[in-house]
Amino acid sequence: MIKDRQIKLIIGSLLHDIGKVVYRSGDGRNHSQSGYEFLKNETDVQDQDILNCVRYHHAKYLKNANIPKNDCAYVTYFADNIAAFSDRRESEEQENGFDKTIPLDSVFNILNGNKGRSHYAMQVLNPQSEINYPTTDEIKMNDYFYRKVIQNITDNLLGIEISEDYLNSLLSVLEANLTYVPSSTSKKELADISLYDHVKMTAAMASCVEQYLETAQETDYRSRLYINAKEAYKEEMFMLYSMDISGIQNFIYTINSKGALKGLRARSFYLEIMMEHLVDELLETLSLSRANLIYTGGGHCYMLLPNTDKVKKLVQDNESKVNKWLLDNFGTALYVAGGFATASANVLKNEPKGSYSSLYVEVSRRISSKKSHRYDADTIRSLNRKSHDGERECSICRRIGKLVDDKCHICNALEKMSGGILRNKYFTIMCEPVKNALPLPVDRYLVADTEDSLLQRMQKDTYIRSYTKNDMYTGKHVATKLWVGDYNTGETFEELAEQSAGVKRIGVLRADVDNLGTTFVHGFEGEDGDDKYVTLSRTATLSRQLSLFFKCYINKILDNGSSGSLGKGGGRKVVIVYSGGDDVFLAGAWNDVIAAFCDIRNALTQFTQGTLTISGGIGVYHAGEPINVMAEEVARLEQASKDTDGKDAVTIFSKEQNYPWNVLLDKILKEKLQVIQQYFGQADDHGMAFLYHLTDLLRNTEEQINVARYVYLLSRMEPDTRKSPEQRVAYRAFSKKMYEWGQNEVDRRELITAIYLYVYLHREENAL
Repeated sequence: MIKDRQIKLIIGSLLHDIGKVVYRSGDGRNHSQSGYEFLKNETDVQDQDILNCVRYHHAKYLKNANIPKNDCAYVTYFADNIAAFSDRRESEEQENGFDKTIPLDSVFNILNGNKGRSHYAMQVLNPQSEINYPTTDEIKMNDYFYRKVIQNITDNLLGIEISEDYLNSLLSVLEANLTYVPSSTSKKELADISLYDHVKMTAAMASCVEQYLETAQETDYRSRLYINAKEAYKEEMFMLYSMDISGIQNFIYTINSKGALKGLRARSFYLEIMMEHLVDELLETLSLSRANLIYTGGGHCYMLLPNTDKVKKLVQDNESKVNKWLLDNFGTALYVAGGFATASANVLKNEPKGSYSSLYVEVSRRISSKKSHRYDADTIRSLNRKSHDGERECSICRRIGKLVDDKCHICNALEKMSGGILRNKYFTIMCEPVKNALPLPVDRYLVADTEDSLLQRMQKDTYIRSYTKNDMYTGKHVATKLWVGDYNTGETFEELAEQSAGVKRIGVLRADVDNLGTTFVHGFEGEDGDDKYVTLSRTATLSRQLSLFFKCYINKILDNGSSGSLGKGGGRKVVIVYSGGDDVFLAGAWNDVIAAFCDIRNALTQFTQGTLTISGGIGVYHAGEPINVMAEEVARLEQASKDTDGKDAVTIFSKEQNYPWNVLLDKILKEKLQVIQQYFGQADDHGMAFLYHLTDLLRNTEEQINVARYVYLLSRMEPDTRKSPEQRVAYRAFSKKMYEWGQNEVDRRELITAIYLYVYLHREENAL
């Protein structure tokens, strides 16, 4: 439980810059005063601690403020300075003055050596809205937009109580309205940090500072954080902490084929919820809010925590408790590893140079060490002595345990709840088991809810918290809205296969962003080694943008697929099994899976301004193929793409058919496949047998006889004199291209892939 004073500090820090929105909506006063009066007069916030955080978060107003020396305003002032110094680095242009019409710049402008000048349109964050791609079009923020934003915030603040129960609702409101509002409108600074990211980071830092000083029994905040702030910047008040769940892939894919697709999606979502739950349980234990969560996705998370002995012990105790629960429920299949590194405010500002990147290196090292030494000697001996008397193998996951209907309690609950997981928007954590609930660490239970059933559960003593899926719902105890990639056009692999063009097969895709770990650590460094932009604020902003893309915008990308040689425009006939912070697993109609990957890649290129690339593998299978076999094979195809020089690649069908993206898009799909489609679209007297023979010869053209046979086969296709001149011209153009491509090893390999694609697109099932 968070103390009342800490709650006020968090809320005051989250709202400390609300006056910027008021000022930009047409109010001519300084933003500290306008924010103070807005909260007091328009939203009925009367708590003096909160109001002081807003009114006195700048030195010139704090200097003569008649407030106690331990007032929260000093903490907000200190935290605001750290966050501001971290994100407001001077731009190269160094123009003077402020301009409230400046839009939010893209954080990708300076990522991985980019020198972009893109920015975002005025928009309130909404999953139903169009994707807000960075653009170079002229955009000027206006009073009308800011008035709309302030009205939205006003309406929501009037319905939110100043209490711990509503902290996450406040975060949700601010995220929705301030994601595309710049924190700074100074023309001499980069404007790539949103006001939401800034106030959230300020609240996180303020919480850490307050707990650190409380542990040190410091009560004179004025002296420590205001008068002697420079010395305080050197103190290691902070701790960067990360958790990582091992064994996710095996857990998801170790299932039988019956109801495999529904099972895959349910298991993926279960683990996603589990990580969110672990985050919230730990933050609650530490008396912190989700403002301290920097990133979560794909079984990983990063948090900013206070650097105290108490926190370190609680973190370690939490890991031990969670891993014991995982052992009891999953054996050695799942494991949580945590790691931390301590930091001063200066380090979070990357002073001295390189110190911020070192944080992530140290955290990663500690996590790797724990993964290498999972269990102590006592635990290992206990596992070796474990008896399986009366226990049998689960028919789904194959783990040994006590079964109900041939299933372990986890698989049984997942099966019964899978429909609710996929259909419902609300998910509730309870402290007592109810029918069909899924167990969560530690002694917690997950149920899927409608809005009505959620409201009923909130009235019970067993209610802990709830989550919403792709919905900006606000209310008591709402932990967070979860952006979830849940696009779906079929319930079974068989159903998806039937939606395929040509041969009725499913496609399976596994892909992730290239070199993302390196990007997080070094992506904002300049070409000359200048790392003034390497800061926590930008890391957090980058993380959130990628989460938006892979968890929210991906649904719209798949629903608005671009037409091409492999599929029509509109909704892709695919299902998202999971889509995390940087990776994606899709299944669906084989041709639409390939087309969907093209859509995702093209959208990512536009979204990140070409600063990030994605690589993956696609396999094509019968619908009844065991899912674990498909997953393993596609993982190998994905790795083949990752092993490509420069990555940015895709592998289709087999490891031999591995191509950089530009080759697949330009050389195979736009060039070779189009040539084949255009010719065979009018030449209806040549069957698939011709293409099968052609492919066999192309595979072995190093033998002279096969080259001769290849030329002979092409010549046999020549139309006789009864055909139209147009057909004869088309043949000559086609055969010329086929001959040229057949002589070159690179073109030959690309041609084989194009032929495969054409055959799959036009071959009927009964012809197989």
